Amino acid sequence: MPIIVNLDVMLARRKMASKDLATAVGITAQNLSILKTGKAKAIRFSTLAAICRQLDCQPGDVLEFLPGPDEPLDEAEGEAQQP
Repeated sequence: MPIIVNLDVMLARRKMASKDLATAVGITAQNLSILKTGKAKAIRFSTLAAICRQLDCQPGDVLEFLPGPDEPLDEAEGEAQQP
């Protein structure tokens, strides 16, 4: 998947434990772990906002887009790019 989750990096920079962030954000430690490992299929904007508020960061500090060289565009992306 081309979305990389850099939550571990931000937690280390802020010297915060995952458990403490999960409690502050109001999600389970297990759900935060799923997000940290990149196994999550989605994240609510309200959860992302709460994470950014607690870590004093921007969404781009937590999430990164790295497409692969051979990654195909899906139909919606292909249509959006045509003039």
